[in-house]
Amino acid sequence: MSLDAAITRAHREEWARVVAALNRRFGDLDVAEEAAAEAFAVAVERWPVDGVPPNPGAWLTTTANRKAIDRIRRESKRDDKHKEAQVFDHDDPPEPTGAIDDDRLRLIFTCCHPALAMETRIALTLRMVGGLSMPEIARAFLVQETAMGQRITRAKSKIKAARIPYRVPAAEDLPGRVSGVLAVLFLIFNEGYLATGPDTDPVRHDLTAEAIRLTRLIRALLPDDGETAGLLALMLLTEARRTARVSPGGELVTLAEQDRGAWDPALIAEGHRLVRERLAARVAPGRYQILAAINAVHTSARDVRDTDWSQVVALYDQLVRIDPSPIVTLNRAVAVAELDGPDVALATVDRLAARLADYHAFHATRADLLRRLGRSQESRAAYDKAIELAGNTAETAYLTRRRDQLG
Repeated sequence: MSLDAAITRAHREEWARVVAALNRRFGDLDVAEEAAAEAFAVAVERWPVDGVPPNPGAWLTTTANRKAIDRIRRESKRDDKHKEAQVFDHDDPPEPTGAIDDDRLRLIFTCCHPALAMETRIALTLRMVGGLSMPEIARAFLVQETAMGQRITRAKSKIKAARIPYRVPAAEDLPGRVSGVLAVLFLIFNEGYLATGPDTDPVRHDLTAEAIRLTRLIRALLPDDGETAGLLALMLLTEARRTARVSPGGELVTLAEQDRGAWDPALIAEGHRLVRERLAARVAPGRYQILAAINAVHTSARDVRDTDWSQVVALYDQLVRIDPSPIVTLNRAVAVAELDGPDVALATVDRLAARLADYHAFHATRADLLRRLGRSQESRAAYDKAIELAGNTAETAYLTRRRDQLG
């Protein structure tokens, strides 16, 4: 019997029996029919490779049972998601759209409720609206996945217990919520700019494009907000380098090694214009404005050797005063290495060891500094640790090549 004939005969003889058996077991004809259809689709895909099984009917019944169970589990999770969404509803009548026309941006502003701590509202919004998984959110905050899950669970419990009214904010409420919204969009953009997990593309243009789109909308809503302009400039100047960041072979290309002719000149021009506008405002800059200015220095240099590293370090000095986080200190050390040498930078980096022990970029930075100092054995160990912690496939490929080039 030919393969096509075997599948056709199995379909004719087994379809009704499989559907009836599943319907008896699960009590849902729709589930039974869809699971049976999925099982036959798998047969069409698998049997040409694996051969027709000795008992096609039993094979189809087993496969359909698994498909039905998977579907029921998915539906159960969907119900859980609906219940989560109801936390934000409280059976209130639909709210007017208010000042925000975009559905997704309106929901982000709604979820960034000031009654929650800033980190909590950001994490919760990333989970409920931002499209990031729990592991991605945990990596963004440099915490364990279980700890982040507990934080989000506590936030939901607080919302439910206190019956926090999640309503669409009015125009006058937007300035009080915008910092949380910008933080959410910044983290979404970062996940797209360099994905943290091994199971996605290294660069996710869908996330970066959506973050830029929503930030543009906020800019239109709050044209005088300096940090919104700064974040938009930062995103544009970073996105301008996207096509040069990963080689055709799938390896990360560092800023120093990128083909600057492949950068997007229109995005760079727009980003520089926004940076100049904020400088002309003569108002103390915030975090995103300073980061945008740093990127403006980098994208102004025709060659990495033309980079004004003293200006970059001076900008990081400003940033450290308002955001003395270990990540900012680590990034400043990279610039210091270019200005004052790798030995000076390494002393700063080593002081961060306790706080960034599980952060792959810490070990990658340290590995590069040790390499430049000729300490190959220590550099190799640092590269090994960075490779172990890195999730992004492009980054892993780059780090592996650098380690293997050591003498």
